[in-house]
Amino acid sequence: MDTRRVSLIALVLTSLAVNACATTGATFRSGVADSLLEHPPYYAGAFGVAAGNSTSRIGHLPILYQKGGSQAPIFDPSLSPDMSALLERMNRFVDSLGVTVRLVDGGSVSAVTHGLTAVPPDVEFGCLTHPSLSDECADGEELELGRGVRAMRLAVGRPSQEWTAWIAEIMREQDVERVVVITVEVGQYLLRQRGLLGSKEVELGTRHVAKVPWLTSLETPVSVIQLTGAVVGPDGRSTRIGAEGLMARRTRLMLSAIGGQELITDEDVAELLVARRHDLPDSPLVWQVGLIHLVTQLTGG
Repeated sequence: MDTRRVSLIALVLTSLAVNACATTGATFRSGVADSLLEHPPYYAGAFGVAAGNSTSRIGHLPILYQKGGSQAPIFDPSLSPDMSALLERMNRFVDSLGVTVRLVDGGSVSAVTHGLTAVPPDVEFGCLTHPSLSDECADGEELELGRGVRAMRLAVGRPSQEWTAWIAEIMREQDVERVVVITVEVGQYLLRQRGLLGSKEVELGTRHVAKVPWLTSLETPVSVIQLTGAVVGPDGRSTRIGAEGLMARRTRLMLSAIGGQELITDEDVAELLVARRHDLPDSPLVWQVGLIHLVTQLTGG
């Protein structure tokens, strides 16, 4: 990346910070500065456990589904039986990794609901939106980042004071220094064109690329089921954030030709439950690979 492009990106990020308000959910002073990333891995900030301190404990909250992460909640899949099954399996898997310790029982509805009602930190990842159209993706040229730049924005919104006090008390009781907060949500990812033949793909995450039909429009983003996560301290500030895309909803050619976009459906969630990475040894489940990358990248474990 040349000096001009770096300067332009720095200018955009500075503008985002200056324009951010001081309310809950704003990314200003959230702990990790907004980042523009052209390629995975999609992470920013420092590792959650202090370097060289192998005795530091890091906890995690139950993984939850967040509707409305990148668009109106009505357009996101429902909390269907398949989504509930996916969350249950993800939580059991994270517990089994042994990298972090569960701080709140998944069955403790009152505790989890309190944390949600009190506004937890919100990791945002996806395409940069058009300055005048907050729900539409913009390209690098429109944002004055340079022709051909296809960066996506990674940021985290501050939790409320109520949530911060809630989690700080739990962290003291459980003797942990950091806590991992992970959500399943829908994001909007940009397509890329590769090679002399112009093949098209979407970079979902760490060493994870999905091919899309050649005639798919580069101007229209694709909906992606993704994991987002943050490592948070007792002061509510994040120290490291990241995202891993799991599955892209390919847009049909005729719809793509007119600038349309397919939405993630309950059927896609059902497919994700059993989808496997056949490009990896033993063909592990897609969501398991994504969780391993996310937890490892967030904690350094």
